[in-house]
Amino acid sequence: MTEDTYHKSRIANRRLHPETLMMGYGYSPAMSEGSLKPPVFLTSTFVFENAQQGKDFFDLTAGRRELKPGEKSGLVYSRFNHPNMEILEDRLAIWDEAERCAVFASGMAAIATTCFAFLRPGDTIIHSRPLYGGTETLLKNQMGAFGIKAFGFTDGLDIASMRVTANAAAAAGRVGMILVETPANPTNGLVDLAACKLIADELERTQGYRPPVVVDNTLLGPKYQKPLKHGADLTLLSLTKYVGGHSDLVGGSISGSAALVKQVKSWRGSLGTQLDPNSCWMLMRSLETLDIRMHRANENAQRVAEYLANHPKIARLHYLGNLSSDDPRKTVFERQCEAAGSTFAFDVKGGEKEAFALLDNLQIMKLAVSLGGTETLVSHPAAMTHSGVARELREEIGLTDALIRISVGIENIEDLIADLAQALEAV
Repeated sequence: MTEDTYHKSRIANRRLHPETLMMGYGYSPAMSEGSLKPPVFLTSTFVFENAQQGKDFFDLTAGRRELKPGEKSGLVYSRFNHPNMEILEDRLAIWDEAERCAVFASGMAAIATTCFAFLRPGDTIIHSRPLYGGTETLLKNQMGAFGIKAFGFTDGLDIASMRVTANAAAAAGRVGMILVETPANPTNGLVDLAACKLIADELERTQGYRPPVVVDNTLLGPKYQKPLKHGADLTLLSLTKYVGGHSDLVGGSISGSAALVKQVKSWRGSLGTQLDPNSCWMLMRSLETLDIRMHRANENAQRVAEYLANHPKIARLHYLGNLSSDDPRKTVFERQCEAAGSTFAFDVKGGEKEAFALLDNLQIMKLAVSLGGTETLVSHPAAMTHSGVARELREEIGLTDALIRISVGIENIEDLIADLAQALEAV
């Protein structure tokens, strides 16, 4: 959608905050018979006023030409654009502090489409460890079928070890992309984004092509971390998680410069990985409460972490809110992150048997994968989301059989702690 009165983001010299802009940015009631909220536009195609307009709109959508001064783009077909998608993308770009945003049918659709946009047969990709299990599988299996090799690094705080991985990748082919997940799922490991930018710049000098730094920002985004401010070129979200926030939809997004997002959108149109109107509408609804939901969940998570940190049956806590002053993650955390978030992991004393005992005895918390919903969810990554990752790699990155991931919701905090207390008695 083009700039207009309904794209106002300032009052005089005052820049409006995202929480305010989520209530109307990108939409005018005049578009829909005065409807306060955007309707769901359930249509596959759009009618042109005349043949020339159809030609013009398709040329713009296909990227064959740019907008002329004073010209507005239009809608052509819902695989390329539709009103709900355009409004949602406008609003997500505000949260991500980006020029443009593109939304997809899932988080994995966003990641896969981005890989297709920037990787070519024979290329290599540098990535952090651990990654979400689906991403790990995509890089190792599916992308490998196209002759693309993945090179992973485990310590995202040590630029020297990251350079070793970058050099190995560059020796095997053109480095087409740097993909990192920070904080990592499920260990909350951190990656220094300034170091990633530096390595991308160095690769540009040596190979003549600058690989974009792409960040999976799902665990803290879009409220508590802004990767584009710290060296990333593109920031990814699984909208299924905190943005959707109610465990009732699947979606993904990528935000960044207009030029880079345009490349990804071109592939989205070809692959058909766009998000449907109803899910876009539901996400617009959820964006209106994103700030208060994430704030409440973050506060609850801090209380849960404090309880677990002092429990005799907990062996280790992977929570960013209690880093000691000598922890190497602390400097990067304070530079990149605005809060610890509400998803973290902990190890019970023992192994799978003890972890399962805890999970099986919870009565309020739900045993389910995913995260970022209003309800508290717990899972066993080694047996569930990361079960496809080789055991050797799981052990290398600290993803043990004793590890449990928790995504703290917005329930009453005393009830949540009581549930953990009674379940831990069974361990």
